[in-house]
Amino acid sequence: MPKIIYVTSDGARIEVDAPVGSTVMENAIKNMVQGVEAECGGACACATCHVYVDETWVDKVGQPEAMEEDMLDFAYDVKPTSRLSCQVKMTAELEGLVVHVPERQA
Repeated sequence: MPKIIYVTSDGARIEVDAPVGSTVMENAIKNMVQGVEAECGGACACATCHVYVDETWVDKVGQPEAMEEDMLDFAYDVKPTSRLSCQVKMTAELEGLVVHVPERQA
């Protein structure tokens, strides 16, 4: 099972096992990662599961699709590595994925 490493805004590192096919958001909620709110439950209808993909993982994670890009307009402090965690599905290739949680959500 691949691992995700969440880095919270205060620098805490939370490492979790993530089933293949699950999303970064689902794993954050299941493991109570502080700062990931996910108000819409993963429907890509809000921007409260916003994370920053670590620079070393951007190419493997890929770019957001149009709907996600539109929702990112509502996120707080968007950066080039911003993604909605509900749209990032875990694969075996993402073993060790590192995402950073912003200091607040939109």
